[in-house]
Amino acid sequence: MSTINSQDDEDSFKILIATDIHLGYLEKDPVRGNDTFVTFNEILDHAQKNEVDFILLGGDLFHDNKPSRKTVHSCLESLRKYCMGDRPVQFEILSDQAVNFHYSKFPWVNYQDRNLNISIPIFSIHGNHDDPTGADALCALDILNCAGLLNHFGRSTSVEKIDISPILLRKGRTKIALYGLGAIPDERLYRMFVNKQVTMLRPKEDEDSWFNLFVIHQNRSKHGATNYIPEQFLDDFIDLVVWGHEHECKITPSQNEQQHFYVSQPGSSVVTSLSPGEAVKKHIGLLHVNEKKMKMQKIALETVRTFHMEDIVLADHLDLFNPDNPKVTQAIQAFCMEKVESMLDNAERERLGNPRQPEKPLIRLRVDYAGGFEPFSVHRFSQKYMDRVANPKDIIYFFRHREQKEKNDNDLNFGKLVSRPASEGMTLRVEDLVKQYFQTAEKKVQLSLLTERGMGEAVQEFVDKEEKDAIEELVKFQLEKTQRFLKERRTDAEEEKIDEEVRKFRESRKKNTEEEDEEVREAMTRARALRSEDAVLIAASSDEELMDTGMKGTVDSDDSLPATLSRGRGSARGRGRGARGQSSTARGSSRRGRGSTSQESASSSRTYKPVSVPAKNKTIMDAFRSLKPDPYLNSSKSYSEDIIDDSDLEDISIVPSSKVNQRLSTTSSLSKRRSESQTSRGVDFESDEDEFDPFKSTATSRRTK
Repeated sequence: MSTINSQDDEDSFKILIATDIHLGYLEKDPVRGNDTFVTFNEILDHAQKNEVDFILLGGDLFHDNKPSRKTVHSCLESLRKYCMGDRPVQFEILSDQAVNFHYSKFPWVNYQDRNLNISIPIFSIHGNHDDPTGADALCALDILNCAGLLNHFGRSTSVEKIDISPILLRKGRTKIALYGLGAIPDERLYRMFVNKQVTMLRPKEDEDSWFNLFVIHQNRSKHGATNYIPEQFLDDFIDLVVWGHEHECKITPSQNEQQHFYVSQPGSSVVTSLSPGEAVKKHIGLLHVNEKKMKMQKIALETVRTFHMEDIVLADHLDLFNPDNPKVTQAIQAFCMEKVESMLDNAERERLGNPRQPEKPLIRLRVDYAGGFEPFSVHRFSQKYMDRVANPKDIIYFFRHREQKEKNDNDLNFGKLVSRPASEGMTLRVEDLVKQYFQTAEKKVQLSLLTERGMGEAVQEFVDKEEKDAIEELVKFQLEKTQRFLKERRTDAEEEKIDEEVRKFRESRKKNTEEEDEEVREAMTRARALRSEDAVLIAASSDEELMDTGMKGTVDSDDSLPATLSRGRGSARGRGRGARGQSSTARGSSRRGRGSTSQESASSSRTYKPVSVPAKNKTIMDAFRSLKPDPYLNSSKSYSEDIIDDSDLEDISIVPSSKVNQRLSTTSSLSKRRSESQTSRGVDFESDEDEFDPFKSTATSRRTK
């Protein structure tokens, strides 16, 4: 093997590689709240001390899709401290930056901006935790990109075809083609690869002289038939793949025998789940690239909170525990205490010499109590370790793994899914639960109009992205489409015939997956547009309230009552959905559809109409009967586009005063629930001093594409 000497610095790239930093994870926890920020500073400090050319991040820089002010502020503070300075950047960009950063208002790399002084550029793709959402499809990385502190690349805006155009970098004689693909739902991307809809573009000149580096953020381990991306899908001209999303650290590059490229999986820099994959020691990588040769140097992270994990199978210790003994539970508890004390001793020895490492470790003891044993009180057990461990409530995890294997796999058991240990590589997903439930449920409770796939996507959007209108918009969209289908078929208004036509229509849509995906995307777009419109109306409501206060002084007859008191307790935030005191003549003509602009909403803020709540729980028969034309209505009106959404209708509170006022009370926002990143099984690997150094020209081992 050849080596890269320090004399080759003029021709060598030094790249710091990290993935899944998850800034803001458990930020409100009094013990673990600062773990992500401390480790992020250590990563940036390593980059500064090693004088790297740039930092490459593989997604999930933020844990939350909508990070808090504290998280964003801490991130900006760290980037400004470590990545700005007078040290010149030694490499140049040869590709068309307007193509690489086409979605940005500043389509050029940040270190070439004359208004910024960047010493360490950062290139990052987005992950599944910080992916673009909303009507404008923005994410937290776009904020950093706009501020000039980070270069967000690898973003795909098309759902039909993906063309990955590389960022072409050159330093001396070394040229790197940097490819990136931000997180996309695995099943969709899997299908796009199968249908040859993903293309990696290559430079026209001297394509074999480029070192091809690809950054991806998807499932690497198999979580289902199509819920992952096989390595064989990737092109064989790639030299190195940096794989994000998987949290187990496998940073030493391993070669794919079929495609002949190398894969490096840096893993996460913080423990986000108490699973075996997270117990592996955390590393980042220092990648040296000289022409077509590379070397990966592992750097152990010293500020990561230590995590120790052990498994106990009580049935393997029948010499110590007899299920028939009335005091067996106390004996098991004493045995678990000995195990926890042993793990605490190991954690203390591991901390010696690392003053920057947090004091309290993470401890996890998984107990398989199958065989007639009973679990003891976890709450009482955790009280003894409140001041010694960082996760006292999660120290003990009871499960019955052996008994679950003997059960019939055809019976859906949600308890089984939830309690299944993470070592089996199984991660629970919302859409999977929806699909499994309706596939195994009784016929009378199965979906008759919607498909499980569409409903699962909508529920996942509701949970992950707080799109509170996602489910309702999907239902409305599918209802409209079914109504149009029945109308075109001119089906007789008989329940049996309508049910049969609906069943056929549903089965045809299940077979056409592309059309179904398009329907889900359209419904999600409508939900995001609705949320964006609501945000504009809420932002304008403060001016409306001020003007309302001035108007009430001239309208109300009771001058002795202050205008502010006559408003009552409601905040009267005009959301443009219903309103106050509109005349009956204007009531029929001012129905606002979704396409109304903020100017229209502002102009109508002083005239209001009573809220008309649409009837809920409409059946298929009711929907079909509603299609019959009403001679008193304008037949040219398009009701499929003029839908009043009742998900955000606010409760009306009547304020007792000389004048009857109706006010809308605001509803509280939904609490966030984030899906944890998926983890794979933990394994041991080489010591920290080992380096990966395959200094062989990979061009000779490539298959000609």
